[in-house]
Amino acid sequence: MDADDILQHPHVAVVILTWNGRKWLEQFLPSVVRSTWPSLDIIVADNQSTDDTVAFLRAHYPAVKIIDTGGNYGFAKGYNIALQQVTAEYFILLNQDVEVTPDWIEPLIGAMELDSDMGACQPKIRAYRDKPAFEHAGAAGGFIDALGYPFCRGRIFDKVEYDKGQYDMPQEVFWASGAALCIRPELFRRFRGFDADYFAHMEEIDLCWRLKRAGYRIGVVPSSVVYHVGGGSLPKEDPRKIFLNFRNSLSMLYKNLELLELLWKLPLRLLVLDVIALLKSVKEGKWREAWAIIRADWYFVWSWPSQVWKRNRTRKIIQHNAIGPSRVKKSGYYHGSIIWQHFVRGRDAFSDLDV
Repeated sequence: MDADDILQHPHVAVVILTWNGRKWLEQFLPSVVRSTWPSLDIIVADNQSTDDTVAFLRAHYPAVKIIDTGGNYGFAKGYNIALQQVTAEYFILLNQDVEVTPDWIEPLIGAMELDSDMGACQPKIRAYRDKPAFEHAGAAGGFIDALGYPFCRGRIFDKVEYDKGQYDMPQEVFWASGAALCIRPELFRRFRGFDADYFAHMEEIDLCWRLKRAGYRIGVVPSSVVYHVGGGSLPKEDPRKIFLNFRNSLSMLYKNLELLELLWKLPLRLLVLDVIALLKSVKEGKWREAWAIIRADWYFVWSWPSQVWKRNRTRKIIQHNAIGPSRVKKSGYYHGSIIWQHFVRGRDAFSDLDV
């Protein structure tokens, strides 16, 4: 059955979280307004910007609803607060630095309507500044390796491929990018949304991991295309971003790994692989990066009681909301090491992997 045969235009809310994002909204909000989906609310959730973002929206986009989150809470808690105030049949979380195509929503909702077990999905994400290329944050769908390192169809670490149609088949993946995330509101709420402690980075992977543990599918729908600037909030070299990535990755592993895997994978990450990353930063004279890694690992160890509580709560939520066996290792999961494949064997393209 074709998606057009069953689509009844469910109510969709596109929610854009912003903080001092006037320049991004001025540039990219017009493309969102031109979206052709007929039953659409466009909402900007403002993390208490100190620039003229809100005044700009009120003057130029009176039809766009504004939600004040009450503080600068980052991506994770900012969305958790904002989405409590949004009613729709589907949420689409969209970064402020994303340009969309007019019919980008139709394929996403079509895929979700056709598969009731699909909990979330993403479009194909290409680079705004180099439009034939995939973009780092999501590309053509998120994967994860056996040690918890994320990568994408079209992007392995910092190596980004050009889109030649090689990943145009829709597919179940491990995680969908928070840059353009379509998710069922009832699942976002039942699974307690993003981990607010993450602030930013890895929170969408953590949420998708929880959904897959409960038997839901995560999809990529390449017939929907958006263009992402990337680094609109934090550049990739920023020590704050490095700190968040390392800290949140450890937390995500502790929260979601099965016990037997956790007993050896977490020490390997914390005591071996993170130490190697630290020594590499020191060797290259990247002292702020090295300090960010030290702080991230120490923070994780220091917050151990909180991590134990989260792990137990997550297990209970998944048991209560599961619709079937875990899908963690069914699709989107790479049983090998992406570090070994990329840095040792020199494999830069997703198609070079045996996935």
